[in-house]
Amino acid sequence: MGYEIERKFLVSGEYKSHAYDHYVMKQGYLSLSGISVVRVRVKGEKGYITVKGAVGEGGITRREWEYEVPLRDAEEMLLLCEDAVIEKTRYLVKVGKHTFEVDEFGGENAGLQIAEVELESEEESYEKPGWLGHEVTGNVRYYNSYLSIHPYREWAEQ
Repeated sequence: MGYEIERKFLVSGEYKSHAYDHYVMKQGYLSLSGISVVRVRVKGEKGYITVKGAVGEGGITRREWEYEVPLRDAEEMLLLCEDAVIEKTRYLVKVGKHTFEVDEFGGENAGLQIAEVELESEEESYEKPGWLGHEVTGNVRYYNSYLSIHPYREWAEQ
């Protein structure tokens, strides 16, 4: 069984000049329940299917299994997601011994920027760059699955 331990933050400063790579992504959800999600993603020229499930409260640790699938299959599966496909550009920024993945959302989620850092344990320390804003780990509104059906534009000004 795989696990993902990550923390999420809003972005409050300039990070792009520190990025060593970036790529465009599209993703949608084939199944959304209160316990688990099944995601299909096109990342660059590769396709993936991912199953995620909650482990406990707080949203820091989740179960995760990800498998590469043929690009054409992933693109066809995205069609099943209809209008709920998320578009974003992911920037990779090395900070200390960690890599932050900074997502700049497009489409109905334009204007939203979220940084994530994966950790080996929930207690692991990490360097916080100056452009890192408010932590939103565990806040369901910032989960990509939530954003796919409740876009940022619908609630950003509240």
